[in-house]
Amino acid sequence: MSASWNQRRLAKRAEPGDGRALKPFRWWQMVRRSVLSITLPVHGRPVVHTVEVRHGGDAESGVVRAGLYLNGRLQLESKLPARFPVAGGHIEVRKSEAGMRRCHFLSDDGTVRPLVPDPRSAEGRRMRFAREHPAASGLIGAVSILMLLIGLGLNLLQMAEPISQIPPIAATLGTFESPLRLPVWLNLTLGVGAAVGAIERAMRMRYHWLLDSGAGT
Repeated sequence: MSASWNQRRLAKRAEPGDGRALKPFRWWQMVRRSVLSITLPVHGRPVVHTVEVRHGGDAESGVVRAGLYLNGRLQLESKLPARFPVAGGHIEVRKSEAGMRRCHFLSDDGTVRPLVPDPRSAEGRRMRFAREHPAASGLIGAVSILMLLIGLGLNLLQMAEPISQIPPIAATLGTFESPLRLPVWLNLTLGVGAAVGAIERAMRMRYHWLLDSGAGT
């Protein structure tokens, strides 16, 4: 499957790693670090490919980078979004403001396989919860979507009023007055709910351009 210009551009971002060892995942890193793995054949032998993303970014520049480790050793690094060439295809890595957006292996024949998160990570714990409590997991997912939809609707209403007051727009379409006047505490509560919903979806690596579009990378 031929790569697009953008995919080739992302692949060129990848730089050689220094071979350092992948550090074990610690429980206090759940909101700051994502570690996901997949085993792929390389010259007929199984090799564990692990992607690490530190969400806080580089200590000096603040740039968020992804690292690709082969059997626990750093092979490649790249700014996000990243596209790592590997045997038999590529691994694509993207994140949103809330967390991971995508981490998949795309084979040369078009097959797509997600990498599996470390069981101690936020993504791994959320995956285990979904496996052990599917009904509760589905309910939480539905509530997350509802909170994001409410937040999206409120943002659109709040944006429409000042935009409608721009003279050319007001002269053509008239002005719009929002029918909702929510108290500050309720606005804050709904904002926090939308943020929590976005984080919950990021832990499941669910992304929709309208619901989760906070400057994804």
